[in-house]
Order: sequence, then structure tokens, then C-alpha cells
Amino acid sequence: MKISVSDTPEQLGKTAAEEAARIINAAIAARGSARILLSTGASQFQMFENLIKQPVDWTKVEMFHLDEYVGLPITHIASFRKYLTERFVEKVPLKAAHFVNGEGDVKANIAKLTKELHEFPIDLGVIGIGENGHIAFNDPPADFDNDEAYIVVNLDDACKRQQVGEGWFATMDDVPKQAVTMTPKQILKSERIISIVPHKVKANAVRSTVYGDLSPMVPATLLKQKPDWILYLDKASAELL
Repeated sequence: MKISVSDTPEQLGKTAAEEAARIINAAIAARGSARILLSTGASQFQMFENLIKQPVDWTKVEMFHLDEYVGLPITHIASFRKYLTERFVEKVPLKAAHFVNGEGDVKANIAKLTKELHEFPIDLGVIGIGENGHIAFNDPPADFDNDEAYIVVNLDDACKRQQVGEGWFATMDDVPKQAVTMTPKQILKSERIISIVPHKVKANAVRSTVYGDLSPMVPATLLKQKPDWILYLDKASAELL
């Protein structure tokens, strides 16, 4: 594990995006293409602003992402498909974008996405950490042993509070009760993982992740199983270290 602390979220986003581009370009140089796995949320804003500016041949890159709410239309402000479309997919000429679709026949959607995912390995996972220590929508206690690529989970109250706090929903009752999420085991199969975790509200989760033992109660501790994992923080999120 390597920890990088920047003065501001803006500096953090630039530094992390440059490393992401380096990893992506190395994969393209080695194999002619790259596959990336992306997070969403307010913590990733500055990273995306910088990632789209990086010198990458995006026509050789396929994108996957971690999760999506069940039953939430893509037109909703909180939809992760909408988030990624507006901040990334429409900004760069990707080879392909594989979305997690929580509408319609969710079981069939997961089966199709899983087939696409398993065609080739993921070169880079950009994995955020939630205020409750979750990765993707794997809230505590996370299932570290599930062999599926994507599953449907129930969202806990701490997770819902974060979504309201970030302004995606007006009240906790508005937050969908379930989401489709990539499993912890599948996330860990990414060749490289970096995490972008700014803001003071993440400081407790960062401390628990960095100093805690491997535990389903702090799902992000699983990322420490990757020896070359890089955790990008700003001064606010690192204040308890």
C-alpha cells in the first residue's frame, strides 16, 4: 500500500488521474488495449475532470463501472450511468462503455454484463471508499466470499445518509432500497487498483481502512490485499492518520 496526500481535492484529482493514465497507457503498450473499472460520486469529480485531459488513446479503452441503483432511471440526477455519461463517456472516444443497468430485467442485465466483463481482465480499478468504509455498494458487513461478478444488495442507512449528504437525493426515503454492485472478490481481480478519497467526511473511514485488520465491517480493508494499491487522500481525509 502506498498513501499519497495532496493539499487539496483538486491537486489529488490531478495526481491520481496522471497515475491512472500511466497505468492505462502501459496496458495499451503491452496488449494493444485496456479495460478500466470506474467509481462515481462526489469524491471523484476532480479525478474525472483531469482524466479526460490525459494523453490516452481512448479508442483502445473499454470502461466498466461498479454499481447502479435498482429501478432508478438513467435520467435521474443520482444515476451512475448518467454521471459517467456526462462526465466521461461523452468526453472521450471510448472503444466501449459497459453500463450497470438496474432497470428492467436486472438478472438478465447482470448476466450480459458479467459475460462482457469476463472476456478480458481489468487493467485498472478506480475504487472509491464510502463514509461507512464500503467499496462499490458492498456495505458492512460485506460478503468477501461471493464468487459472482455483480449482485443485488440492500443499502444500509449509513450509505443512504451519504447519498443524501452529497445532494443526490432529498431524503433517505428517496434513496432506492437496493442496488446492483460488483462484489469485493471481483473488484480485487483488477490488475491494479487506485483509490481517490478526498474530504473530511471520509477521514474516519480512511483511518479504519489504513489501521484496521482485514474485516467485512470495513470493506475497504480488502484493498490492502493488493500490494501495489495506491490510496490518494487530501489533507482533510488524511487528518486522522
